[in-house]
Amino acid sequence: MIRKVEVHGRRRLLDGFFQVDEVTLSHQLLDGSMSRPLRRLVLERGDAVAALLFRPADQQVVLVRQFRTPASQRGEGWLLEVVAGIPDPREESAVAARREILEETGYQVEELEHIATFYTTPGGSSERIVLYCAQVSEAQRLAPGGGRTEEDEHIEVVELRLEEVWGLLDEGQIEDAKTLIALMWLRAKQGR
Repeated sequence: MIRKVEVHGRRRLLDGFFQVDEVTLSHQLLDGSMSRPLRRLVLERGDAVAALLFRPADQQVVLVRQFRTPASQRGEGWLLEVVAGIPDPREESAVAARREILEETGYQVEELEHIATFYTTPGGSSERIVLYCAQVSEAQRLAPGGGRTEEDEHIEVVELRLEEVWGLLDEGQIEDAKTLIALMWLRAKQGR
């Protein structure tokens, strides 16, 4: 059942790399009545893409490590992650994922397997991530990767055996949600 939502107003409070909107709305309650007008702040992030790279020939996962300012407020800030990025305007998710894979890791891929599409923090952000898996081979590595320096990306490509990855998962060393989802999906698919 789809419940009714009435938007009474929307005002942009911040318009930079991120956008923050103040939204006033009412939504239908479980009993069918409407809620009182509620004021909510929404981080308008849009959609993102992410991709787990798996090399079946040598049972390795290709991840990236990069500095994340918000994470540095509670720790080192250098997170081990799957490849991720933001699609350009009107760019399809799969096309954006392929572009990000090449930029960040140097691998050129064609085939992508859709894992899931999910909201990251639906209580405060509009961001959804379209998550893929790409099986790759060493022959598909055309460049060193490392990201785009003009975007101040400084990315380390990290290749790990599955046993190492499972150890990191079990020890709680993977702190990024999209990476956790991708690796747990892979572990389930591998039958572990």
